[in-house]
Amino acid sequence: MNNIIVKILTIFLILVGLTKSINADELKSSDSHQFNFFSGVFDINTSSKKSSELFGVQHSNEDLFRDTFLGKLSPITGFMMTADSASYFYTGVQAEYKIGKLNLTPSFSPGIYSMGDGKDLGSPLEFKSELQLSVDLLPGTKLGYSHSHLSNADFGDKNPGADSYMFNFMKSF
Repeated sequence: MNNIIVKILTIFLILVGLTKSINADELKSSDSHQFNFFSGVFDINTSSKKSSELFGVQHSNEDLFRDTFLGKLSPITGFMMTADSASYFYTGVQAEYKIGKLNLTPSFSPGIYSMGDGKDLGSPLEFKSELQLSVDLLPGTKLGYSHSHLSNADFGDKNPGADSYMFNFMKSF
């Protein structure tokens, strides 16, 4: 577990170091692409102790945000991979709710799962529901924590599901 924390903190420090300080005057309206780099633990509730580190990236285009009665909605696309070579490619939708500098971001994404040497989730078609809490650090930069659940909604032969937690670094370009 300590090894995971060290890796997460190292990735975070590298990303913060690569991020230059931006004044609000320098912020351009063309910063419409947001990338979410995340790392954490896949399958945290397993009884077989088969949890694994995960890393991933997610993209959203702020030009595609729509204000609706459900909040500010946006399409997302992402990819994650575990240390056991399991992978998940997804596309879906997220909502964003701002509370001052805090952001609450629930999302739902169907996608294609490949188990590699990791957990068998019962089907290549899986659905990811996620809840993320983040804080605005600098203009165009956020730091967050998220919890997700991956499940096939009983479309597969079995449906064990997998819960994960991630630390998120989001940057708009």
